[in-house]
Amino acid sequence: MDSGLSSAIHSKFNPMNPLVSPEWLATRLQDPDTIILDATLPPVGVTPPIDTRARYLDKHIPGAIFFDIEELSDHSTPLPHMLPTPEDFSRSMSSLGVGDKMTIVAYEQEGVFSAPRAWWTLRTFGAQHVHILDGGLRAWTKAGLPTESSPVHRAPATFHATLNREAVKNLSQLQDKIKNHQQILDARSAARFNGTAPEPRPGLSSGHMPGATSVPFTEVVEDGRIKPAEKLRDLFLAKEVDLQQPITTTCGSGVTAAVIALGLEIAGAKNVSLYDGSWAEYAQLPESVIEKSS
Repeated sequence: MDSGLSSAIHSKFNPMNPLVSPEWLATRLQDPDTIILDATLPPVGVTPPIDTRARYLDKHIPGAIFFDIEELSDHSTPLPHMLPTPEDFSRSMSSLGVGDKMTIVAYEQEGVFSAPRAWWTLRTFGAQHVHILDGGLRAWTKAGLPTESSPVHRAPATFHATLNREAVKNLSQLQDKIKNHQQILDARSAARFNGTAPEPRPGLSSGHMPGATSVPFTEVVEDGRIKPAEKLRDLFLAKEVDLQQPITTTCGSGVTAAVIALGLEIAGAKNVSLYDGSWAEYAQLPESVIEKSS
């Protein structure tokens, strides 16, 4: 690629926006300090389950490694996808070849669902340069850029995870937010939020937390990618969300809550946290107040 085109691509990169284009990433494929992660989780409710690791092995961006969100979560709890300890995450990232100060680009194979969870996890554990490939693998291939098959192994690196406790909220903190009428955005479908559709996890009632606002994660997505900043601001304004005040996102298991967190960051929100236990934790407790919309 000639220096003029490369310069033009880099000049369009906004360091405040977590999204990067396929063209931007293509200029960094040979950079040893850039690491690419396929962070695709199987979609919920699809039977038989989609084997996203097998799809990764069949086709991925050159040099990409598979970031298995489920495997990298805390398995000492029955709750799904919970953050691991900083020590465990440090070991996992180091063994994958993810090092401190590296530029990390996460993507997924289809649409927008789980890559934001990888972005949020890495950011919450102190990674400074974490991005998401705008449009994912589909946009990459549509741009005519190369793919490869078979697994990728990188040399071990050194990653020091430091948990940002302001970015993640536990049940007690969530209960305080409800009590104090702080902003809680729920990324589940409107029907699950309203209590008119069942939860995918057995034994859980649908409905919502008192005072929560329904922002289905599909509403921040358009044509397989996150909406641009102006449309996101319009969406949050229509939902009466104050981007200048603290906001906590939640969903079914903490995955699509990160999609909303990503949308909020692009829209300009400065104080965003995520309730990691989400509905899977909240709705199973007898003392939790669950509201349903008429």
